[in-house]
Amino acid sequence: MPFIITDPCIETKDTACVDVCPVDCIHPRKDEAEFAAATMLYIHPEECIDCGACVPACPVAAIYESIDATPAHQKDLIEANAIYRNGDAATMDAAEAIVKKHVADHADIMAVPAAERQAAHARF
Repeated sequence: MPFIITDPCIETKDTACVDVCPVDCIHPRKDEAEFAAATMLYIHPEECIDCGACVPACPVAAIYESIDATPAHQKDLIEANAIYRNGDAATMDAAEAIVKKHVADHADIMAVPAAERQAAHARF
């Protein structure tokens, strides 16, 4: 699995990464009906071509380049990215359930503003 979007994206959903993606693998986009209800953005693992354009574009440093690079305390979000399929209600609900559990399980870090969250993870 290529790139993973993690918790700094939760409730931020900045779409700078979507704008630079050459293959449209990050969902939901602002023009998709699911955008308003989604807690965060997701990278479709089979559509991603591993170009890395999304990483520097993310203003909250929410994207990791691999499963191995994703910190242990955010590994549950790997599964959310792996299963989310825009337009498929069941997979979207399953991914959102994982994200909501992550938020509940990590209330301390989720209280930190998204722009500061990635750096704050070292303190928790």
